[in-house]
Amino acid sequence: MTLTTANLTGEVVRAGDDGYEAARVGWNRVYSHYPEAIVFCCSTQDVINAVRWARTEGIALRVRSGRHSLEGWSSLDGGLVIDVSRMKSVVIDDTARTATVGTGLTQQETVAALGQRGFVVPTGSEGGVGLGGVVLGGGFGLLTRSLGMACDNLLAADIVVADGSRSATVVQATEHDNPDLLWACRGGGGGNFGIATSYTLKLHELSTATYLVARWTGHDHLGELLRTWQREAPIADERLTSALEVDSTAVELSALLHGGSRAGLEDELRSLLAIGTPDVTVTEGAWPTIYGDVDRGPDDVPFWKFHSQFVSRPFPDEAIDLIVRYMGNTPSPPSNFFCSSFGGAVRHAPPGGSAFPHRDALFYCEPGAAWNDPALNSTALSWAADFWRALRPYGDGAYVNVPNAAASDWEREYYGSHCERLRQVKTAYDPDNVFNFEQSVPVSPAGPRLSTAR
Repeated sequence: MTLTTANLTGEVVRAGDDGYEAARVGWNRVYSHYPEAIVFCCSTQDVINAVRWARTEGIALRVRSGRHSLEGWSSLDGGLVIDVSRMKSVVIDDTARTATVGTGLTQQETVAALGQRGFVVPTGSEGGVGLGGVVLGGGFGLLTRSLGMACDNLLAADIVVADGSRSATVVQATEHDNPDLLWACRGGGGGNFGIATSYTLKLHELSTATYLVARWTGHDHLGELLRTWQREAPIADERLTSALEVDSTAVELSALLHGGSRAGLEDELRSLLAIGTPDVTVTEGAWPTIYGDVDRGPDDVPFWKFHSQFVSRPFPDEAIDLIVRYMGNTPSPPSNFFCSSFGGAVRHAPPGGSAFPHRDALFYCEPGAAWNDPALNSTALSWAADFWRALRPYGDGAYVNVPNAAASDWEREYYGSHCERLRQVKTAYDPDNVFNFEQSVPVSPAGPRLSTAR
């Protein structure tokens, strides 16, 4: 088709332009799309103009920030990608203890910017991932049990929504204005209702953190480590969050005690550290410094496939045995199994509630294949899918930010009892389904719509 961009603002990169290849690719090279154009927005007005233009031209759109959509759903063939990665503003209100940040910030950039002023918000552990998608889907890492989910600390958001038959406008979602939209933005997933351009987050004062990494070479102790960790991690001191990760050669425990000492952290972990002879390192200091060590995952691996699962009952022996078996037969060295502890502050929803439904989980886990050679695509994808299906009977739900694309009941897995309310919010703010992708929240087919205050 012939693409005109007369009403688009921001930098527009079209198919055939210099820089198109670099502009179109995502982080996960398993998926590759060729949009007609990518518009790099620098302001909310740029986003409004892009949505208006796409609607007027009858062109499908997707929104993209950090490019880490694991299934490639932030891009598409033949449509418009609205890229908000350049919207990186940070405004801190020391008195109110809030920060209003642009949606283009990565988690690493957010941690650094807030840390310079002595503040912290809970985020995920991968520094290069865009903050916005993390917040909208939930967001958890090594501050989660002490400070809650990232979405729990969302106080307000500016969101570009569809308006009329061809236009777009910006609305603010707060506890008083469009509260159902704010509720949906707290764990209902990105790209479902509109395009968020900024977030107002609750800040916490940054106290000293103590970070421990213990590493066991080989898998000799994997079963015992999993049994001990799943028993103790969800009921530990609420200032302590821990994660267990296994690759083809080793098992690694990472744990952070927020505002505690080395002695206190080691005491909390004594049962795990007594297993075998792990190599242990401990770091004490400011969170931004520690976060650089927490940031996990090799950036130079181009191909990935993850599946997600929340666990509300401890794994029985047969589940742990199958984890040991699959991790003994990985398709590539960086393929892994990852667990992160829940409990603590996660059990308490914020004022006004949230769409995140997995508050009773003991922990989160994900089997993930990672590989460098495209010749391994079939083997790695099959291994990840088989691992997920084998483990699935022992879980309760999945994480919208790590989608299980093959799940037929994905809506229930991500949202639990919140499915119908999310459909109502979708119907109220996007009745024409402008913002849609392979597993976007569906428009409610019938029934009353929520009233909106625009």
